[in-house]
Amino acid sequence: MKGIYLVTDQASCKHFSLETVVEKAAAAGISCVQLREKTLDTRGFLTRALTIMALLKPAAIPLIINDRVDIALAAGADGVHIGQSDMPYTLARKLLGPSKIIGLSVETWEDVVAAQEMDLDYIGVSPVFATPTKTDTKTPWGLEGLSRIKGYSRHPLVAIGGLNAMNLSQAVLAGADAVAVVSAICSARDPFASAQTLCAHFKHTSVSQEIHP
Repeated sequence: MKGIYLVTDQASCKHFSLETVVEKAAAAGISCVQLREKTLDTRGFLTRALTIMALLKPAAIPLIINDRVDIALAAGADGVHIGQSDMPYTLARKLLGPSKIIGLSVETWEDVVAAQEMDLDYIGVSPVFATPTKTDTKTPWGLEGLSRIKGYSRHPLVAIGGLNAMNLSQAVLAGADAVAVVSAICSARDPFASAQTLCAHFKHTSVSQEIHP
């Protein structure tokens, strides 16, 4: 997992439909999309998942379903992202099989330690900074917390929470393998340009870090 990871939020899509935002972001070079739906019923969620999968398929960008293992299975999505109060990892892995992507949010140090025993594809460090799009999280990790997790965890890290073009480089330098954004793309007047800028910042910082570790 590396690059810009778009987490969708219907309420944040102020200028375009969610589908249009995803399509534009995919064209700009994002690396992954997590479909997060808190208000749609099961049929509506599945319909949207299938639509988004069709949009992402030409660019071979994986679709991750937030929380709902059943939707991921029904849609044939690439994987799921689960939180600490969602389906336990062991059961999710049993249902999805070894080839599907599973990411897990970590909100406390105890979560990070427990994740070491799990065959996860990444852990979501949540939140790095406070964010209005997700208010049910614990105290923000900050850059120091992100760096501490990087030094301990065996898993790739996806940083999420309050990240945008202004602080993305800091998160990458602190240890993020991928940076998840919501409003920075969903709420943008030009989602393509915003996603392109984020991807460029990520690439530039990653290359600089490789040259000057």
